[in-house]
Amino acid sequence: MPSPSPIEAPEHVLQLLSQLHKISLEQEAAISKTGKVMSSDVLDDLEGKQPDRAPKSEFDTLMLDKFIALDEDKCHFVYQLINATGATNVVEAGTSFGVSTIYLALAVAKTKAATGKPGKVIGTEKEIQKAETARKYWKQCGEVVEREIDLRVGDLLETLKEDLPEVDLLLLDIWSALALPTLKTVLPKLRYGAVVLADNTTSGAKGYADLLAYLRAPENGFHNTTLPYTNGFEMSVYLPKSK
Repeated sequence: MPSPSPIEAPEHVLQLLSQLHKISLEQEAAISKTGKVMSSDVLDDLEGKQPDRAPKSEFDTLMLDKFIALDEDKCHFVYQLINATGATNVVEAGTSFGVSTIYLALAVAKTKAATGKPGKVIGTEKEIQKAETARKYWKQCGEVVEREIDLRVGDLLETLKEDLPEVDLLLLDIWSALALPTLKTVLPKLRYGAVVLADNTTSGAKGYADLLAYLRAPENGFHNTTLPYTNGFEMSVYLPKSK
């Protein structure tokens, strides 16, 4: 018997989340034979089919209208983790249409209410169209979600350079080649004990090879475990000796 959902939110928010996850799963099934989209696999496929065109550009075009949201059970885990650790400042690298961002905002709002600490969810999205759609969904949710989010539109390696608070949790759910540069951009603001989460690190191990090598190198201060969710979900705790 599955456990009940841990998410505390108004019914209209829960219904919207259920609807958006359904759309995401349908879109992934249409793109990928395995039912799960891996950026490195899609890029390899595009490169093989259209060697005369830039795979990254083709990938961006293909994904422009695709949700590819973080799996629902992983969203539940992140929500619980934020509440358990008292996280109030969360960075989401790869907001897309803002499905997982709703969970982050709900969790941060709950933690802020319980602890009295300030905080926010800092989302990142390079595509203006996706950012506009995400904001539309957050508006549907209402202030309980909308007021918690600072969405930064543009190149996240630039937008995350300035005005970052001390970060409690970083969620990496982006094109795998950007994962390590993003981590290094946010790294100076990670607090001792901060959590870094990266999605699809088992099935997408090839694309994440440099990120995983960095996270698992003892001198970089991360303590790691691969959580047994579908396709892998890497959880790394930042415990540097000199922090």
